[in-house]
Amino acid sequence: MAENAQYDICVMGLGYIGLPTAAMLSTSGAMVLGVDTNASVVDTVGRGDIHIEEPGLKMIVHAAIGSGRLRTAVAAGPADVFIIAVPTPITPDKHADMACVVGAAEAIVPHLRAGNLVILESTSPPGTCADLVRPILEKSGLKVGESLYLAHCPERVLPGRILAELIANDRVIGGFDRASAERARAVYARFVDGEIFLTDTTTAEMVKIIENTYRDVNIALANETALICEKLGIDFWDVARYANRHPRVQLHHAGPGVGGHCISVDPWFLVERFPEDTPIIGLARQRNDAMPAHVVDKILEIVGDRPNPVIAALGLAYKGNVDDLRESPALEVVRLLREKNCEVRVHDPLVKHAPFEVLPLEACLRNADCAVILTAHDAYAQLDPAWAATLMCDRNVYDTHHLIDCNAWRGAGFNVLLHGSGKPRNIVNYKQQ
Repeated sequence: MAENAQYDICVMGLGYIGLPTAAMLSTSGAMVLGVDTNASVVDTVGRGDIHIEEPGLKMIVHAAIGSGRLRTAVAAGPADVFIIAVPTPITPDKHADMACVVGAAEAIVPHLRAGNLVILESTSPPGTCADLVRPILEKSGLKVGESLYLAHCPERVLPGRILAELIANDRVIGGFDRASAERARAVYARFVDGEIFLTDTTTAEMVKIIENTYRDVNIALANETALICEKLGIDFWDVARYANRHPRVQLHHAGPGVGGHCISVDPWFLVERFPEDTPIIGLARQRNDAMPAHVVDKILEIVGDRPNPVIAALGLAYKGNVDDLRESPALEVVRLLREKNCEVRVHDPLVKHAPFEVLPLEACLRNADCAVILTAHDAYAQLDPAWAATLMCDRNVYDTHHLIDCNAWRGAGFNVLLHGSGKPRNIVNYKQQ
């Protein structure tokens, strides 16, 4: 295909959502141009390789590139359909940063022609398609709803299961008008086995935001319950286990905070736009954002008055068994510990690129005063406490995820602190019940 040839679909952004989506569309038979402003990403994917860790992704990308149906570039090109799948992060003052969406929309304007469909996948504040994206697209001289089609189809996949959930999960598609929604449905029907529901753009935007807000508020409740349990001298994990025996109760897991590009970010989009109407959402965000500081306080209690204690921070990713650092509470824990004059050594079995040095596990644990499990990687559940005991200066371990076998670690001579627990864990391991 010539360099200026027509593609079926142009995917703007080759990150955690854009790259799997581009690969799936290619596998369905579409000619796809994958665009990213990062030349290194473009080169890596163009070789059939991947720059993010996700089960099965390398194989499907390699096949898509090998077939010639997926090509990569640093700039958009002509296509029938444009999918915008770029980041929408939060600014330090908790406002939606829409610069990437604006940049991607502006980049496709020169290539738009009558009959094109533009789909915004990026999670965005309600009203983004109508109030932000549409005016940019209409700089082309085409009118959305007349000669141009516009839709919003937010992703709802779990890192570590992206490919499976892209296929299996239901999708909600919001169209600027019915024709836009129908055209977008035809695109996703190429690979989606789940049911596809059609609505308007603002409703679809709100659906995505409220899905993540629901989870954030419920995690905040779990974290608040864990703090109360610590003060009561009881075990949050017992409380959660028994409470969840109620047929209409499902208390979430407590932890060191909330990370990822969605749950820790999206609720702020509502707080920013509707500050007087979102006190519960805002307080939940504040609770979850405050958890890293609580974790640091507990660590400092464990190490006491030791000068410059050595802390082994186990895990940097925001959730277990992925390499994603976005908004990870572990990063904030490390930063705060270093502000408290702790020597913090970091290990993560999956993260390859971090804002500070990531050490091998043995080097991380050697002569440490306390090991802190910050990410629920399976590798840490399998860690041998007897081996760790031979390396560490003082036998302290703080588990923020209810991941380890506390009895085994105590048997190896460790002082074990479990997040949310105000007493030593009972012999019963409820995860095996």
